[in-house]
Amino acid sequence: MIRFAYIEVLWGLAAIPLFIIIFMVVRRWKMKAIAALGDRKVVDMIIPRVSFSRPWIKFVVFLVAYTFLIIGAADPRIGTKLEEVKKKSADLMILLDVSNSMLAQDVVPSRLENAKRAISQLIEHLHNDRIGIIVFAGEAYVQLPMTTDYSAAKLFLNTISPDMVPTQGTAIGAAIDLGMRSLDFKNGTGKSMIVITDGENHEDDAVAAAKSAADKDVMINVIGMGSAEGAPMPIYQNGRETGFRTDSLGKTVLSKLNEEMCKEVAIAGKGAYVRATNSNSGINIVMDQIGKIQRKTLDTKSFKDFEDRFQFFLGIAFILLIIEFFISNRKNLRLSNLNLFEVRSATVSPAQTPIKKT
Repeated sequence: MIRFAYIEVLWGLAAIPLFIIIFMVVRRWKMKAIAALGDRKVVDMIIPRVSFSRPWIKFVVFLVAYTFLIIGAADPRIGTKLEEVKKKSADLMILLDVSNSMLAQDVVPSRLENAKRAISQLIEHLHNDRIGIIVFAGEAYVQLPMTTDYSAAKLFLNTISPDMVPTQGTAIGAAIDLGMRSLDFKNGTGKSMIVITDGENHEDDAVAAAKSAADKDVMINVIGMGSAEGAPMPIYQNGRETGFRTDSLGKTVLSKLNEEMCKEVAIAGKGAYVRATNSNSGINIVMDQIGKIQRKTLDTKSFKDFEDRFQFFLGIAFILLIIEFFISNRKNLRLSNLNLFEVRSATVSPAQTPIKKT
């Protein structure tokens, strides 16, 4: 198995087409300049030592040397030992509230952005566990199916916004039910959900949904976003804040954290509840709870030892660059005058000339 320690260095190979284009443009310009001097045979007599083929040879050698140099700089490594590794895995589903109330800024920079940072921090602590993301407001949708691709998880996380769910509300129960349908109960791994919400305007029986999940050994943990005092909900247009939401009387609406409901959901789901603050997202407490769930041991094969092979590529690149340096653009007059296929007529001496008899 081959892998690169610095795979981003391989982007340097993208410069090869640029080198070819530059060489062809300069080459064409030189040929036009030489053609402007007159007939090709006359020009060859004027500049007899100029070679038209050696620049091509030098350029090809340079490209090959550059390719080996980039590959060597990326530090290719070859796996030399294959072994079976036992890994413990669990399934973790994130249920993220994306209702408009999550835009309130009593948690800096906002409840939603703080929640996304907490999820990103959680992903960085995962190793072999699978993770999925469900977004919900008045309805719930699977944003990311269960996966071990943590890079994809962060990519999907960055695209989350309240605009994803047109129906407003806080359907925590629907999100839990959707999470239960999205989990694979056949693989035997431990399972847990993390509900991140302000709990405001909840529309269904979230407590009953959490209890039903706990009965199937799925732990429900809750992170509360917001404050008891509440904060206004900003309105955005084209990415700019234009004001705050108001009620029918024109008064600014304050969104408050429904902490009691969040606690009830956590208790019913046999998990933990923690309220996020500006200094602590609460993700560490939740991670401690997740660490208690049973994980399934998986047997996987992987290469343990890798040996560096960059020295071979750099050595070849160095030799080719030396060769390219010593290839001259001028012809070797001795070699150019050498014609191995020239046929000369034999000289006949006078003594060998036959005498005609009369």
